Amino acid sequence: MARKPLVSHIYTADPSAHVFEGKMYIYPSHDLDLEVEENDLGDQYQMTDYHILSQETPEGPTTDHGEALHVQQVPWASRQMWAPDAAFANNRYYLYFPARDKDGIFRIGVAVGTRPEGPFKPEAEPIKGSFSIDPCVFRDDDGKFYMYFGGLWGGQLQCWPTGKFVADAKTPPDAELALCPKVAPLTSDMLQFAAAPKDAVIVDEKGSPLKAGDNSRRYFEGPWMHKYNGTYYLSFSTGDTHLLCYATSKSPLGPFTHRGSFLPPVVGWTTHHSIVEFKGRWYLYYHDSTLSGGVSHRRSVKVQELFYEADGSIRPMVP
Repeated sequence: MARKPLVSHIYTADPSAHVFEGKMYIYPSHDLDLEVEENDLGDQYQMTDYHILSQETPEGPTTDHGEALHVQQVPWASRQMWAPDAAFANNRYYLYFPARDKDGIFRIGVAVGTRPEGPFKPEAEPIKGSFSIDPCVFRDDDGKFYMYFGGLWGGQLQCWPTGKFVADAKTPPDAELALCPKVAPLTSDMLQFAAAPKDAVIVDEKGSPLKAGDNSRRYFEGPWMHKYNGTYYLSFSTGDTHLLCYATSKSPLGPFTHRGSFLPPVVGWTTHHSIVEFKGRWYLYYHDSTLSGGVSHRRSVKVQELFYEADGSIRPMVP
C-alpha cells in the first residue's frame, strides 16, 4: 500500500473508520492550516468542523464529502472540535465529537443524520455526564453499544479525580496507578449514557494495573475498540512516548491485559488510529505530519493493512 495521505487538499487527523453501506467511511478531525505556537495543552489544535471521507476500498481513491458539521451549529460548544467517531443504529447515523463548552470544559456531543457522510444535526446539549475527549463507539455482537473515551493533559481526563471538574488537577505521580480510559454503555436511542462511565482498567501480564510512570505502556488518549476471534482489543496511544499499544479482554468492560505496541512513533507529535475489517482483511487508519513537513497540528490520514499472528497478537507495523 502506498501509504500516501488519503487526501492532500486539506489536513486530516484522528481517523475513525467504519464500513457503512459496503464502503469505507472515515471520520477524521480537520486540522486547520494555521501558524500557531504549540504547547502541551493542545491549544494549537483549533479545529472547527468535520469533513467525512469515503473509499470504495481502502486501496482506492478517497472522496471528501465536504463539511458535515461546524462548531457554529452546536449550541453548547465554543471551540476545538477534536477527534470524532460515528455509529449506525435505528436507521440513523450518529456522529460523536468532543468540544469545549462555554466554560472551556471538554464535553462529548452527538449529532444525527440520515446518511453516513452527513450532514448531521447536533443535539442541543452534550451527553449528560460526559467529559474529556476522543469518543470511540463500539457495537458488540449482541447489538449493545459502548463508548470509550478520555485523554490526558489538554484532554482534561486528569481534571475529574472526584467526579467534579478540577481545572488545575495534575496527572498522578509515577508510583501511583495510571489513569484509565472510561467506558459507558449507551441508551437505545444512542444519545445518552445508560450508566455512569467506569474505568476500563489496563493491567500487566500479572494482573496488576499499570502505574502512571509506565509511560511506554500506560494509557494516554485515543481509545479504539474492535473484536477479533471473540476477543476484545482495546488499542490506544501512549501520548508522550508516541506508541500505539493494545490490550485484550474477554469482556468489553475489561480488565484489559496489555499485549504490547504495534506502531512506533510517526512523524509529528500525536498518534491516533482506528482498526477496521473490510471484506475479510484488516486495516489500520492513522495519521502523521509528513505532508506538512512535520508540523504537529497539520496532519494527514493514512491507511495500511494490519495482520494478526496465530496467537491473536497484532503483528508490529512500520508507519
